[in-house]
Amino acid sequence: MKKRQIVMRCILCLLVAASMLLSGCTYLSDEKIKLRDLDFTVLSDEKIPEELKDILEERKKAPFQITYTDNVNLYICIGYGEQKTGGYSIAVEELYLTDSNIYVNTSLLGPEAEEKSNKIPSYPYIVIKTEFLEQTVIFE
Repeated sequence: MKKRQIVMRCILCLLVAASMLLSGCTYLSDEKIKLRDLDFTVLSDEKIPEELKDILEERKKAPFQITYTDNVNLYICIGYGEQKTGGYSIAVEELYLTDSNIYVNTSLLGPEAEEKSNKIPSYPYIVIKTEFLEQTVIFE
């Protein structure tokens, strides 16, 4: 009987150790390791492809995150929906490549005090042009 208990404890310890090793491997594979920053250009309205302009016009009233490609360039578009005043701008905090994804992080910057008195709604969005890559874009 005692030998059986020792064998059962050894099996239990092996199972616990195996589960810890396997969960550790999963944890490491979920980690995003930056391979490189991506070069990009923020496009003015005149430089946005016409088809993409139409899409942005349809979606601008609500927040959106979309990608568009012409098979030469990748366009990453982020809109912040309707704002009560004008004067907003958008900063690109990060744009980088990992082994499986492209990560983008932007932030909406508020208007200056004198621009807050302007009560005309605005629809701030940004169009980022970068090299065409087939990885999925993750918006942070």
